Amino acid sequence: MREDPNRRSAGYDMTESFDVLTMGRVGVDFYPTQTGRLSDVAVFEKFLGGSPTNVAVAAARLGLKSAVITRTGPDPFGEFIHDALRTYGVDDRFVTACAGFQTPVTFCEIFPPDHFPIYFYRQPKAPDLEIYPADLDLPSIVAAGLFWCTVSGLSVEPSRSATLAALEARNGAFATVLDLDYRPTFWESMATARACARSALTHATIAIGNLDEVEMAVDSRDPDVAADRLLDLGPHLAVVKRGPLGVLAKTRDERVEVPPHHIDVVNGLGAGDGFGGAFCHGVLAGWPLEQIIRFANVAGAIVASRLACSDAMPTLKEIEEIVEGAKRAT
Repeated sequence: MREDPNRRSAGYDMTESFDVLTMGRVGVDFYPTQTGRLSDVAVFEKFLGGSPTNVAVAAARLGLKSAVITRTGPDPFGEFIHDALRTYGVDDRFVTACAGFQTPVTFCEIFPPDHFPIYFYRQPKAPDLEIYPADLDLPSIVAAGLFWCTVSGLSVEPSRSATLAALEARNGAFATVLDLDYRPTFWESMATARACARSALTHATIAIGNLDEVEMAVDSRDPDVAADRLLDLGPHLAVVKRGPLGVLAKTRDERVEVPPHHIDVVNGLGAGDGFGGAFCHGVLAGWPLEQIIRFANVAGAIVASRLACSDAMPTLKEIEEIVEGAKRAT
């Protein structure tokens, strides 16, 4: 990325590599402290947000060296993002300010257990979509143990070309993750999103999405059919999150189906990102597929039992205690 004079670089070694490097959306989340309609809410709490940013936070919470490639506005909320990333142990060297843009904010409504409308304030354009291919540190992207990007990053230029350039630079290296992360309001049509997703999937080795997202990509909500179609497009592993029905994960030689870990839901919006960070941990540890998915399921459930996203990401001890407890119960 272009050098940002406002970036805080506390003597980083610019040659080091990362366990997890994510790319894409960032912002500030304002979550209500009460359930119900936004029009009735009086008090909000402020958190770091943005799906790939939250995945980097979740990975760091589990002891992985992580960083995120993104952009903010040159404003106080941008400064908040740098401060929050550093607090969570995420390297912020690839987070740069974008003149003329404002750091996005996001609000949600909370109607437990399964209705959490989300409202993005990213118009006319968010700075995290102003990532240019020429700005990318491709050697760091190639060197990362796991690279994670999103379909949302494909929604407009120049972010679309930059995301594809990063995927192409990985040259099929495992693990290269495309999070299907489909947000309809970011796109002119599902058909456009599907075409862009399919182009990116040819370069990814892992595809992850919920039922709405896999339907966008491969025109099927049947988990097995969708997983098979994702594999046909290029990835070696397809992960289909089915909410209260658990998770299906498939390779060309293996099929794993894991039930959900049940909890009392407070806010379900960050569960997928907690799942993602824990998934990264398991993949990089070389665990069997079923162990990875069970571990990630528990992490996602823990986040769903809390209000925030980034601030709610669990520690390794918290996840392991629940996993071990479930083993003893069976």
